[in-house]
Amino acid sequence: MSLISKREFIRLCAGCAAGMLVPEHAFAASEKKPGKFSREAIWYVETPRGIQCTVCPNECIVKPGEVSTCHNRSNIGNKLWSIAYGNPCAVHVDPVEKKPLLHFLPQSRTFSIATAGCNFACLNCQNWEISQTSPSDTTNMELMPEQVVASCIQNNCASIAYTYSEPISWYEYMLETARLAKEKQIRSIMVSNGYINPEPLQKLIPFIDAANIDLKVFDPGIHLRLTGGKLQPVLDTLVSMQKSKVWLEITNLIVPAWSDDLETIQKMCKWLATNGFTQVPLHFSRFSPLYKLTQLPVTPLNTLLKAREIALQEGLKFVYVGNVPGKGFENTMCPECGKLIIERQGYSLLANRVSSGKCEFCKAIVPGIWK
Repeated sequence: MSLISKREFIRLCAGCAAGMLVPEHAFAASEKKPGKFSREAIWYVETPRGIQCTVCPNECIVKPGEVSTCHNRSNIGNKLWSIAYGNPCAVHVDPVEKKPLLHFLPQSRTFSIATAGCNFACLNCQNWEISQTSPSDTTNMELMPEQVVASCIQNNCASIAYTYSEPISWYEYMLETARLAKEKQIRSIMVSNGYINPEPLQKLIPFIDAANIDLKVFDPGIHLRLTGGKLQPVLDTLVSMQKSKVWLEITNLIVPAWSDDLETIQKMCKWLATNGFTQVPLHFSRFSPLYKLTQLPVTPLNTLLKAREIALQEGLKFVYVGNVPGKGFENTMCPECGKLIIERQGYSLLANRVSSGKCEFCKAIVPGIWK
């Protein structure tokens, strides 16, 4: 993969974290009025207590001199402004398999961008350096939506990925970039925690071609304690996306002592199967000790394999194990004939026996976007 910015950017995986409302003095003086990288937010209402953001279920009430918990929505002049528009702190060209997306344009390149901020506060966040701060405190470059699209074309990328931090927190930037990309027949990928309200999601969906949604843990109480957010809105997002034309894949990071209970994993898989997700790829991902959970061990391989076995028993057809390189756990097997149809090593493709969306051996349909 290649670094696009001439500056040094932080290369980080998707994840999420956020902070509390912070005073205005934490921001540069230029942010006390709408600046070059500010755009009026689309989703907010005025209340007697302040401006209420309505893009996600946090629904922060932001008073003058405060910003939202995602660190990039500010009350300026009694209006809500996004201060994360055209100022990404991370810009890379990635293989699409890194997102991870294994059934979407294999071996294509995706132009990946992120600004600072997130509407979750995950204890295990892998990119907390940018997700727990604001765009005012990161090293950024100027890259407006039309420039993102142009850079994507210049770098021979098939898609743009809104990734690394939480793109819902920079909704306006993602929406306008995806809209312009659609006009140029460039695909858009949202890598997200799925923590978004229904109406903003429905406005966004027509411009998103693929998504990987993190389903952190299926226990509502643990979900709240681990992420700071509620579980049900994430499930609602999954259902909405599954009913749309967005190609969907799901990641479940198995964190020891938090999300490794096999009974809970079985409940999750049963829910997915019952709600029509049997053809949706599910990625069980290995945890590495980071951020506030450095005292924990890495996820035992046996736990990951048991989770995969449970998912297959519950009827899910495409179940992968991530962050365990060299073991073949990200190969694709035909669910009908059982033969190896896509062989991978890391982010590289060694063999692809899916022709026109069908297994070359038995001609069974293999769901995905292959061309």
